[in-house]
Amino acid sequence: MTPFELVAALMAVIAVTGWINVKTFHLPHGVAMLIAGLVAAAAIAALQWSVPDFPLASQIVDTINRIDFGQTVVGYMLAFLLFAGAMQVDVAELQRRWLSVTALATLGVCGSIVIVGFGLWYIAGLLGLSLPLIWALLFGALISPTDPVAVLATVRHVKLSKTLTVVLQAEALFNDGVGIVAFTALLAVAAEKGDIDASQAVFQVLVEAVGGLALGVGLSWLVLRVLETIDDFAVETSMSIALAMGTYSLAQSLHLSGPIAVVGAGMVFGGPSGKRAFEGQSRTYLMSFWVLVDEILNALLFLLLGVEMVVVPFQAHELGLLLVTIPLVLAARFAVVQPWAIVYRFRQGETGPALILGWGGLHGALSLALALTLPTGAERSLILSLTYAVVAFSIIVQGLTLTPLARLVYGASSRYRIQERNSP
Repeated sequence: MTPFELVAALMAVIAVTGWINVKTFHLPHGVAMLIAGLVAAAAIAALQWSVPDFPLASQIVDTINRIDFGQTVVGYMLAFLLFAGAMQVDVAELQRRWLSVTALATLGVCGSIVIVGFGLWYIAGLLGLSLPLIWALLFGALISPTDPVAVLATVRHVKLSKTLTVVLQAEALFNDGVGIVAFTALLAVAAEKGDIDASQAVFQVLVEAVGGLALGVGLSWLVLRVLETIDDFAVETSMSIALAMGTYSLAQSLHLSGPIAVVGAGMVFGGPSGKRAFEGQSRTYLMSFWVLVDEILNALLFLLLGVEMVVVPFQAHELGLLLVTIPLVLAARFAVVQPWAIVYRFRQGETGPALILGWGGLHGALSLALALTLPTGAERSLILSLTYAVVAFSIIVQGLTLTPLARLVYGASSRYRIQERNSP
């Protein structure tokens, strides 16, 4: 299949699945697409097993194998998804909660890496599986950051308090930079290309994060000043697309954090400065455009995530570790959010913040994209399987149960009444 034919086929599946879901199941679109992808992958695998010589199944698997999932996510889709997601964040509330967001995106990620890494290494040894400590820590680095795409796609379907909503959103948008830097450093050690220099790693995180944020905020401010001089929807939309793509590309070329740069640009563009630059119908059109981009790319991403199961090398003897890894990652998440949950509980009067922050910290496609960049070997196969299991559980189970959990935590009499939002 040509790339055009592949995208056409995927969009057809998205359209049909979306129609069936809206008419019948009423699931969040991302979850529906992931389930559709998993069902398709399972059907292909069953067809290959039952009819080994059937050419169509082999052709489909070959096509999926040729999809560079990591490049598709990180190189093409992430800039648009992060920009669209950042435009949804309540900037005023974020300014009040910046300390919590910063701590969770840095100290929280590092703490989770340690808990997951050492825990996985110990459990793998008990189960008789060979997994060096450095590779276990590498898994911790790629799975510890919460996924901005998964979190934003899920949180929009439930109305939480402003505090917990903005913390979940902003943490997911910012913590990828820390996770990616830690992943890169640990990968160099695992590949025997160097040793970890803690001070250098911390300095690199600061430079990439702060530099990327400053670049994104500055470019977005500049674009908004230019757009204040015109009132043309087509030009304004094209400038916003150029801002998202240009910020991400420029940051990457300057060795700054592209994700954090485009998040900064999106927050400024969708915040008070953007509201002053765009008024009336132009702003409505512009926001509607980015909502549509967000929905379509989310659907495509989750569908691809589902069909990628075909190329994940699951092994029967790893089943025990797969089942244990899911609660291990959850336990690490709850451990790192607990200090801030206590603060919110007693100082802010929040109800059940630990459950919401812990269960709402979803993992998604970015973790799988990082896992797919690992060098070929036994450790890669194991980590890829573990990553896919955690991601699938996170999106389907945690994503589908966050609204019922929020209703249970807050209760009907809570000052934060939980209501499902209608998807656009």
